[in-house]
Amino acid sequence: MAEYIPTIGLEIHAELKTRTKMFCDSLNDPDEKRPNFNVCPVCMGHPGTLPVANMEAIRQLVRVGLALGCSVEKESFFERKNYFYPDLPKGYQISQFQKPFCRNGALSVNGKDVRIERIHLEEDAGKLVHADDGTLVDFNRAGVPLMELVTHPDLSEPEDVRAFATELRLLLRYLRASDADMEKGQMRVEVNLSVRPKGSHALGTKVEVKNINSISAAVKAADFEISRQSSVLNEGGTLVQETRGWDEDSGGTVSQRTKEGSADYRYFPEPDLPPVVFTDEQLDELRASLPELPWQRRERFAKEYGLPAGDVEVLVAYKELGDFFEEVVSELKAEDDPVTGKAKSFGKLAKTAANWLITHLQPKLHAASAVPQDTKLTAERFADFVVRVESGEVSSTKAQELLHLLWETGDSAEHLIKEHDLAQVSDASEMTRFVQDAIAQSDKVVADYKAGKEAALKALVGKVMALSKGKANPQLAEQLLRKELAG
Repeated sequence: MAEYIPTIGLEIHAELKTRTKMFCDSLNDPDEKRPNFNVCPVCMGHPGTLPVANMEAIRQLVRVGLALGCSVEKESFFERKNYFYPDLPKGYQISQFQKPFCRNGALSVNGKDVRIERIHLEEDAGKLVHADDGTLVDFNRAGVPLMELVTHPDLSEPEDVRAFATELRLLLRYLRASDADMEKGQMRVEVNLSVRPKGSHALGTKVEVKNINSISAAVKAADFEISRQSSVLNEGGTLVQETRGWDEDSGGTVSQRTKEGSADYRYFPEPDLPPVVFTDEQLDELRASLPELPWQRRERFAKEYGLPAGDVEVLVAYKELGDFFEEVVSELKAEDDPVTGKAKSFGKLAKTAANWLITHLQPKLHAASAVPQDTKLTAERFADFVVRVESGEVSSTKAQELLHLLWETGDSAEHLIKEHDLAQVSDASEMTRFVQDAIAQSDKVVADYKAGKEAALKALVGKVMALSKGKANPQLAEQLLRKELAG
């Protein structure tokens, strides 16, 4: 059987986060549950109505292009893309073809630069709701600003699809251009894929896969198409250029229609909208408005805080958590050890803060569908908590209890430690009692230790921790156990 090499390109649509729709004053509200509520004569295509371009949507799209290193058309225009579908009220879509706003950018993923051919702006269609006795149309989404980004066929494996879509979604969220929630249809990934014999440079017949509702589904669709197309060719069949749909239930793609070309859409300039013109000064202003981008934060967090790659990725992927981490770090730079009164090692404190944020606070945030800035736990309180944990004032076990109390009350760690008796026992005379009781209640474990089984000591430390209700200093407990057992 011949071996085939895949070539993959992506078309990604993202609904932009604006107050109103692209060409009218109807609200752009993805959470509206009442069907056909956010509509008006303009987005419904009533005769005699005129569109007015939403400049905020245009600026958002251009900022995305600038972040991706695209060149921006200083003079662009909209066009009519003509096709009939029940969810398209005008019978055409206002889109762009000849002069998209942005061209020729790139996004680096998996060690390779994926070239971006174009980014253009159009209006979204409505939503079809299939029922047992027919199909209903909800036009709330019709006319919502829709960004379309088209890559060159630079991706070579399904995991590249995941990496690109994930990084682009992250960028859209950093720029606040889109929430890019695929479950709500705010971002849609379409996979263009072909295979060619190994050693050949001629591209194969392209198939476009639509109806993909998650990034993981896009990866599965790419995997399936590579296998399907390779099998067709190995069996002597012929591939046709077509649009296929992803079927989540079967885990495969199904043919929908042969692929249209641009001529089928009969593009022509939109007569009711003037060209959109940008000056150099306006583009410089948009460029200056860009925040720190995901890849810039990734590099800075690793360099500035010395965090492991896994921690950095979490703090970059969850921007609000990363922002909170930086607020905590800012507080930590001014914190002293509450026990010794001396300054702590900042690098170690930063790593401890990241670990507690990711391992223990993030699950609470996820369960509450919240971000740190919406909770009672302030950065100042969390920084104080980190210092007390690092100083040994509370044990790791009691620290989890303390964090829960901080989350629930927003009170100070100092007050909660006293109120709930959470302070770690590090006094040798007090610890000796727990150590002696643990030895007295563990004859077999003691015998194992004296017989040379070092692991038995861990069991005795655990016993000390249990007797002290988690408040004993485990390092001191181990030292005192060794001393008592050596006597």
